[in-house]
Amino acid sequence: MNTPITVQFKIQASPEKIWKVLTDKDEMKSWYFDIQDFEPEVGKQFNFYEPGGENKFHHQCEIIEIIPLQKLKHTWAYPEFSDQKTIVTWELLPEDDGTMVKLTHEGIENFSDLGDSFSRESFTEGWNAIIGQNLKEYSEKNSL
Repeated sequence: MNTPITVQFKIQASPEKIWKVLTDKDEMKSWYFDIQDFEPEVGKQFNFYEPGGENKFHHQCEIIEIIPLQKLKHTWAYPEFSDQKTIVTWELLPEDDGTMVKLTHEGIENFSDLGDSFSRESFTEGWNAIIGQNLKEYSEKNSL
């Protein structure tokens, strides 16, 4: 199945606020991942591990498109497990009293031979938690 994973949630916060928590590495570590080498510029690579300190999954990404306050698009890969890459696109769509945050993860089938940790279901569950709980709660509760 080559259908992208799409997750979207309405968040009661402005696109400006959500953009800041999405692209500021100091904000990101409060709701997403601790990404020390994140710089919001096309062509920049960034690396991180899952939380918890086990460091089982090295994530390596490269930013391929940025439209401030609207879109952040980057690759998503696990170089220790595969030479395959997927594409993650974050889109911010202003609405009357908040922002619709839409995430699309394309190419997930590239990881189909890597086991359950890399399954479509695992990614879908993870993105729903990251956006629908972590990002939503952090953005709605914290004033910037």
